[in-house]
Amino acid sequence: MVSTTRETQEEGVDGGVGVTALLVAAARAIETHRPDALARDGYAEHFVRAAPACAGWPVRPDQVPDGDADPLWGRFARYFGLRTRVLDDFLLRSVHTSGARQVVLLGAGLDTRALRLDWPAGCVVFEIDRAGVLAFKHRVLDGLAATPRAARVPVPVDLRADWVGALAGAGFDPAAPSVWLAEGLLFYLSPAAETGLIDSVDRLSAAGSALAYEVKLDKDLLAHRDSPLYTATARQLGIDLLGLFDREPRPDSCGDLVARGWSTSVHTPYDFTRRHGRGPLPEENDALGGNRWVFADKP
Repeated sequence: MVSTTRETQEEGVDGGVGVTALLVAAARAIETHRPDALARDGYAEHFVRAAPACAGWPVRPDQVPDGDADPLWGRFARYFGLRTRVLDDFLLRSVHTSGARQVVLLGAGLDTRALRLDWPAGCVVFEIDRAGVLAFKHRVLDGLAATPRAARVPVPVDLRADWVGALAGAGFDPAAPSVWLAEGLLFYLSPAAETGLIDSVDRLSAAGSALAYEVKLDKDLLAHRDSPLYTATARQLGIDLLGLFDREPRPDSCGDLVARGWSTSVHTPYDFTRRHGRGPLPEENDALGGNRWVFADKP
């Protein structure tokens, strides 16, 4: 049972941006049970079932009456499954090719990569998120007697606070290469917060570091406000995604990284749909059409 304390209500998974972590967990659970799953997360459905905020949500494909035709639990869930696989591959490729042994998950939410992935010996996974989110996550994983495959270091701090100091206090070494991930995070931040975060990542990244993050083209936000993806999420779950996104003009974080000497590549989700042979495809009034996945390396 999730605590109903003020902290959990404000900082946990019961509302606001926090509840989107449960949405992604439910999508990962559905993906896990697909016969053609791109990624498997055996912990995801336990998060969904432990939170009153998502009682009755599906966690298996056969619990979605319209299957892939459902804009939310079909197409959108396929998107999260694809994103999980692509970023899993990025993290493992980066630690194996660069020799980095520090992985930092910015806005980690209910991410279970420290437990799921086959990490090289000596890897440390720092999970930065608000205290309420991490406390909920701990309760669920402790109840499952889950065993991490890398050293898992929770860093309970809001990214709007001094997360750099908290990360240093948790044992992060800026002199060693690191791999950073900001999955489903930046479009909830203000432009100033995004710029500050990217600046901090650059300052803390030694040569050989890597970064992946997701952005959404701001010009596409309101253009697709009546997209089935948004309307279905609001109707079925009561989550207004557009109301959670920051709508100010976005900074050119990719350009900033290039100016600082990073090499970058930018992809649409559909690039990977074609690569893997499954995942969402473009459609009319496409709320996913403006999503971009950015990959960066610091020589």
